[in-house]
Amino acid sequence: MTSSIPAVDARSAAGSALQAVLLDMDGTLVDTEGFWWDVEVAVFAELGHQLLEEYRQVVVGGPMTRSASFLIQATGAKIAVTELTVLLNMRFAEMIGQGVPLMPGARRLLAELAAHGVPTALVSASHRTIIDRVLLTLGAENFALTVAGDEIARTKPHPDPYLEAAARLGVDPARCAVIEDTMTGVTAAEAAGCRVLAVPSVAPIPPAAGRTVVGSLEEVDLTFLRGLITGMH
Repeated sequence: MTSSIPAVDARSAAGSALQAVLLDMDGTLVDTEGFWWDVEVAVFAELGHQLLEEYRQVVVGGPMTRSASFLIQATGAKIAVTELTVLLNMRFAEMIGQGVPLMPGARRLLAELAAHGVPTALVSASHRTIIDRVLLTLGAENFALTVAGDEIARTKPHPDPYLEAAARLGVDPARCAVIEDTMTGVTAAEAAGCRVLAVPSVAPIPPAAGRTVVGSLEEVDLTFLRGLITGMH
């Protein structure tokens, strides 16, 4: 067995079919989607362009390069994608330097998963520098591993980040519960074959086969997540 995580750990959810929980970061565990938008608005204002509110639903949850490309095309701003990406990440890192607010129910859910030994991974389209800063608030000890958007060739909405997390945990994607707040992330998780719990942050997400939608993490506990795999939800 190539995984460094023993098989017994992968099945430690008290005999249930749930093998692991994979969580998005921005807008799911931490209330930062608004921060990203504020940074984007401020940077483009400095470039002489005003971002329309309708752009927000297009860029939410997406990889930085896709969001940057869209905003440049939409505004006609004279800046390269790579330059804008660096600038946005730098500004965002500065903004979250004093910590980030957690989404309601996030701290309790992470503590419950840790207490029951459920393998948990943080899977984000954000870059490693951003994830590491946010982990100072979330607690790196709550995650067996983290996957950053700039560490793999294709990030969300492609399935690669979730397939990577499942492979590194040594678990079956079909027995992983994924928690996401955007359609971009939901698309990635579903393409990976995971069971998805959507907790919409900015844009609505409709229910669908294999997908459950709730209003807040306060509605979610380990029993609820096990039910996603066994078909109780």
